[in-house]
Amino acid sequence: MVNSASPHNFPANQSLIQLDQFLVCGLGSLGQHCVVALKEFGIKVTAIALTVPTTWEIPQIPDLLEALILGDCREQKFLEQAQIRQYRAVLLVTGADRINAEAAFAIRLLNPDTRLVVRSEQENLNQLLGEALGNFIAFEPTQLPATAFALAAIGSEVAGFFHLDGQSLRVVNVLITPDHRWCNSRLVHELDTRNRRILFHLPKEGATLAFHHWHPHALIQAGDRVVYAEITENFQEKFISPRVNSPQISKQVSNSSHPRQHSPNSPNAQSWQSIWQLQYFSTWLSTWQQKIRTWTHQHAATLRRSNSQNQIYQVTLICGVTLICLLAIGTGLFLLYYPNTNLHQAFFMTVILLLGGYPDFYNAYSQTKAPAWFPWLGLTLTLAGTAFVGVLYALLTQALLSSRLQFLQSRPPVPLQDHVVLIGLDAVGQKVARLLQEFQQPVVGIVLEGEPKANILPQMPLITGHLLQSLPKANLSTARSVIAITGDEMLNLEAGLMARRANPQSYLVIRTFAQRLSNNLSQLLPQAHILCAYALTAEAFAGAAFGEKILSLFRLHNQTILVTEYNIEAVDTLCGLLLSEVAYGYGVVPILAIMAGRGESRKLMPSEDLRLAGGDRLVVLATIDGLRQIEQGRITPKQWRVQVDQALNTAAAFEGANLMARITGCSLSVARDLMDNLPGVLKSPLYHHQALRLVRELGRTQVNAQVVPIQPR
Repeated sequence: MVNSASPHNFPANQSLIQLDQFLVCGLGSLGQHCVVALKEFGIKVTAIALTVPTTWEIPQIPDLLEALILGDCREQKFLEQAQIRQYRAVLLVTGADRINAEAAFAIRLLNPDTRLVVRSEQENLNQLLGEALGNFIAFEPTQLPATAFALAAIGSEVAGFFHLDGQSLRVVNVLITPDHRWCNSRLVHELDTRNRRILFHLPKEGATLAFHHWHPHALIQAGDRVVYAEITENFQEKFISPRVNSPQISKQVSNSSHPRQHSPNSPNAQSWQSIWQLQYFSTWLSTWQQKIRTWTHQHAATLRRSNSQNQIYQVTLICGVTLICLLAIGTGLFLLYYPNTNLHQAFFMTVILLLGGYPDFYNAYSQTKAPAWFPWLGLTLTLAGTAFVGVLYALLTQALLSSRLQFLQSRPPVPLQDHVVLIGLDAVGQKVARLLQEFQQPVVGIVLEGEPKANILPQMPLITGHLLQSLPKANLSTARSVIAITGDEMLNLEAGLMARRANPQSYLVIRTFAQRLSNNLSQLLPQAHILCAYALTAEAFAGAAFGEKILSLFRLHNQTILVTEYNIEAVDTLCGLLLSEVAYGYGVVPILAIMAGRGESRKLMPSEDLRLAGGDRLVVLATIDGLRQIEQGRITPKQWRVQVDQALNTAAAFEGANLMARITGCSLSVARDLMDNLPGVLKSPLYHHQALRLVRELGRTQVNAQVVPIQPR
């Protein structure tokens, strides 16, 4: 992905450019989804296509377009007909990378300022085009949702996973059970820490899937669903449920929310210490049990192969020892009873017999006066040698062929159970496979015709051949999940139905490209994860068209969450705002703040009290609606105030004024004036979460306050 323009950095020649005009070149599946995503911003969209689609995948597309121009987007006359100079951004999303690149050059010659959002999978070329054309970003739409495919296959509580500032973050969607450590013991706001941010709290009744549409003082109860983002330190903890394993321990822990009030030497403190130690040991034991199970599943076939090799070694040893014994016996008998012989001649005569040289021995015997039983000795040695030497030859041949095959392809064996079967290893499939390996999930790949075979992912078990012959070899009946991710929708459907018939209990993930097919499959297979690649990425293309840098995306409750980076400009709608105002005013969640004017300090899970300035960078989790609000500068009004009733002492009043200025952004003089004239109401309006936090912080400094709504005029 290449991004060479900062968000909201509008071109200087704005007299020619209409900021609500966008052009989409290509009306395939991705192009149609991009039109829908752009129209959610309330803007005008024009399209260029070679032909009118015989059937619209999204039937309302003709009504959403301002105009549809039939022609080649690479030709100047059609670009002039579309009035290319008036567009703020152009989305080049045809199915051919070459056409998109040629059109990008043609458009840049006619309009040096418009933003170009290009569909392309040529990473190096994208980088060069970004440097040459400027204000350019390129995506490979089928690869953007790779993380969503991988996480859907795992089937854990982890809904999203991405990297920021050199650290790994995960989004966890956890259902609160009666034995969960948070159940009936924690308020929602208490779950926010330096490493964790609450995204959603969804009670059993009246759940609203929107950022910050939950009450901070709500009690976590059984049946609630809590979604949060957190920093994760190692791979093993990424997919371990954050639950206490023992219901008894959870119950004991939840009986008190303030164990720190006990004296360190008191019996209660020792009891709490024992409980937490037992909880830690239980979690540690569960982690190691999972490691052992994973190792066993991955290496069971290897152990079985080792047992087979041990049996071969035993047969080889028996044959070798037997031949040595026969050689010694034959040499001794020849030396004692065969006339006119020495040790050297006796040894080689025995070797010749063991290697099948009985005719030569018989001819020599007829000319000597050796005992009459010597021909029988020679025959016995020849027969025994033929048998045992033949076995050694066979074992040696097998070893040579086996070593050659292992040299050509040294891949681990197919796991026996609890693994992921990945069907299709094109560029997207390989990215999904790498993610699954990074997540430490056992995975086996099925390579179909036309896909690379030799050098891809050497540490992954690989099965090649036709789908009908390959699926049974993948231990499908004991697999944990199946991902059908080829570039052929019908093949994915066939593989998905075969997998469901063989293993109805497995997680089934099917990649599609058409929204209509996705909707139909979702009804046919309600338990499967049907992910339309273009529907997932169209919102990323739309966000990029406005100048935003889309770092990643994931799905949560049928909604796409975009990890979006903003470069704050002096004329930006975000400049000068507190992070609390950005979060609650625009409905996004700040995850990373890089304060350029303050020593380039980087803060993951930043404080809400930071104020943005020009040159800062901000990464947020946002829906397409949140991006639209920021783009349009449509901030939610503040509807609450804080009434301060009493400060218990002078020090409390002094500290309370400092808190008030820091949390609300008001001047320190205004805050001190209020604290000197209590009771009183802070005139600065606040958001509900912001006001409740101020009241909590004031309470800790012995200042009594309450939240009051702003009365409408």
